[in-house]
Amino acid sequence: MKNIVPILLFSLILICQPVYGLELGDAKAQGLVGETNMGYLAPVNTADQVVKNLVNSINSQRKQYYQEIAQKNKTPLQTVERLAGEKAIAKTPTGQFVDNGTGWHKK
Repeated sequence: MKNIVPILLFSLILICQPVYGLELGDAKAQGLVGETNMGYLAPVNTADQVVKNLVNSINSQRKQYYQEIAQKNKTPLQTVERLAGEKAIAKTPTGQFVDNGTGWHKK
């Protein structure tokens, strides 16, 4: 289980790349997207298609990595997702949005 954490952190860095003309860091800083407690991004109060495309693309990549990690470590996918969510929320800078299961709030 301890091997999962470094892999998750490296994976999150790899998938934080620009997509559709909007970079993840910019989207987070602008309050358009936030991290959830299940290891995925979600739009924060926006229906913008560019934001949705970014979220869908990154979440698809994240899920693929999480599945690989779960399979490699013989761990349920939900466990990997939860651990990734905890790490992502912990690493989220102050002022950006997170949802720890009770709705959006600024960290």
